[in-house]
Amino acid sequence: MSINNAKFINEAATPAHPDWEKLTARQEPLYSKQNDCRNAFERDYTRILHSLAYRRLKHKTQVFFNIENDHICTRMEHVSHVESVSTTIAKDLGLSVELTRAIAIGHDLGHAPFGHQGERELNALSKQYLGKSFFHEKNGLHFVDDIELLEDDYRIFRNLDLTYAVRDGIISHCGEVDENGLRPRKEYIDLTADYNEVGRYAPYTWEGCVVKLSDKIAYVGRDIEDAIRLKFLSRENIDSLTDLARAYDKNAINTTVIIHNMIYDVCRNSSPERGVCLSETFFEQLKEVKDFNYKYIYRNKRLEPFTQYAKVVIGQLFAVLLDAYRGEETLSELRRQAEIYPELMGAFAGWLSKYCDPACNLFDNTDAKTVKCCNRKIYGRLETENVYVQAILDYISGMSDNYAIKVFNELITY
Repeated sequence: MSINNAKFINEAATPAHPDWEKLTARQEPLYSKQNDCRNAFERDYTRILHSLAYRRLKHKTQVFFNIENDHICTRMEHVSHVESVSTTIAKDLGLSVELTRAIAIGHDLGHAPFGHQGERELNALSKQYLGKSFFHEKNGLHFVDDIELLEDDYRIFRNLDLTYAVRDGIISHCGEVDENGLRPRKEYIDLTADYNEVGRYAPYTWEGCVVKLSDKIAYVGRDIEDAIRLKFLSRENIDSLTDLARAYDKNAINTTVIIHNMIYDVCRNSSPERGVCLSETFFEQLKEVKDFNYKYIYRNKRLEPFTQYAKVVIGQLFAVLLDAYRGEETLSELRRQAEIYPELMGAFAGWLSKYCDPACNLFDNTDAKTVKCCNRKIYGRLETENVYVQAILDYISGMSDNYAIKVFNELITY
């Protein structure tokens, strides 16, 4: 399929790029490794690959909550599809495959349990208690900046400290807006302070633009396959989808062919002048397929029981954890309540202690791993309830579906 046009080779994120130092800048220096043959973006890729947040994606809902069905797409599989689509495009256009892969593998680390249903519930809670929105793109940046920890060569846990270009690609990947001809922004912004609404900025790199478009190409196709497998679509729905595909390509008979055609179309039509884009023909098809998905899949009435279930689970976990707030004595209270809810309260106390000022801890009850954490203590001494609410939102958003259900069941089992 390759066109091998390499039209973006002079725009690629390589050492020859005029902003290379900005692209590879980290919040803190990353410890060095002797005889390391990886560049900065390859190190980011493997750091994300080894993170716990990435591992949990295999038990997080993409669209359909079906934890017993091995053939339904999970969040991790979706990430793999985006990586496949985006790196194929980046390689053909002459962009940095290493940066593209790193953004792709990390782009959904901030997703809540139960997919977008869980995200909506956390957003409602965040607005109610903190007066700000929760969206998974910014939560992904928060996770790679502040939450995820990795051991260094001396068994000390530290923050991931990813490069600016990868962090930017994660928070800028929103693929919900219908736009063609993606181009990187010119401003080198403070991602944490300036990015307060979803989709506010274009990515800073061409590689980030590729991932943003690839995200949409990947999910619209695979979501249809799962909907057919779970019988969400009627024969009439499937026939209309086939007619839609063949209106643009008479040989298109399934979503794999549609995705293949879109990848080829992006490679053929993109240029530094036009941006990363589809032809008008295939851009219209992508919009029509997306509209089809919203009408017959994402707004399908069969998803309503799952939506309500996700709301109950997340809402109850939040309420029970919030009730344990005692200011600087919260960790002590959580450990006391662990006698009743050993998994929810005990695990939360251990997790929370890693991000609190050591002076806030009860040293005789401190997890042994906590003293080996040289990370940013983002919750301080839990001086305010708002700080604690943020901690609860962080903890729940990082849960897998399975784990959220496990600790919820602990609440209703006497």
